[in-house]
Amino acid sequence: MSLLKIASVACIALTLGACQSLFQPSYKAPLETLRDTTETIKPGCTAADCPLVNIDTVRFPGEPQLDGIIEKRLLQMTRTSPDAPLPASLNAYRDQFLRDAGPRHSSYLQAKVREQHDGLVIIELSSYLDTGTAHGTPGRGFINYSRQEHKVLNLSDMLRPGQEEAFWKAAQVAHNSWLISTRLDQEPEFLKAWPFKKTPNVALTTAGVMLKYDVTTIAPYALGHVELKIPYSRLGGILKPELVPARP
Repeated sequence: MSLLKIASVACIALTLGACQSLFQPSYKAPLETLRDTTETIKPGCTAADCPLVNIDTVRFPGEPQLDGIIEKRLLQMTRTSPDAPLPASLNAYRDQFLRDAGPRHSSYLQAKVREQHDGLVIIELSSYLDTGTAHGTPGRGFINYSRQEHKVLNLSDMLRPGQEEAFWKAAQVAHNSWLISTRLDQEPEFLKAWPFKKTPNVALTTAGVMLKYDVTTIAPYALGHVELKIPYSRLGGILKPELVPARP
């Protein structure tokens, strides 16, 4: 093959590569987000303690599938029992809650973007239900959404096969570090009453894998939502390597 022909083939290859890169989505650029916030009091109520529903969520014009996922997860957080029926929509939940709510009752639902990196969108979910008791019921959760796969990543999607036990051992190490940092490791009664437990709330943040606990899971209500961090350096061979954030 002549040098001229080789050069022509190389140019065509470079051109095709450039074209392909133009049509591939860039996961480095974050998705556009729109905040959607409403606060509604019970119709006809004029008292100082009117029931209200506050919904503060986020929408993704370029990824409408994620909007539906977020709404469903928020609706799941409204359940007061595991077998309670799921409202048809956030609007339906708001209307039903206000119709049945008494004075001082309120419900807060929030979805916010915690991070976007490496083609992942990390959503943090919050809820707070106040039915006029001494203190309300707060909830937390995460969504790890893969833009490339167009789906939510569960723990099984994050780990190498057969590594779940190793992951939770690494989580226990993070729990011990938290106990030491708070000096709760010096409280035998606390250690006995609040042992380590697993949590469904796992997030792939740039700082590490975050675990968040609902109140009264591994600590008293007064300590709020305990958050543990597992550094990626401790998850070698456990976490799928493609999910470890790229260093800048």
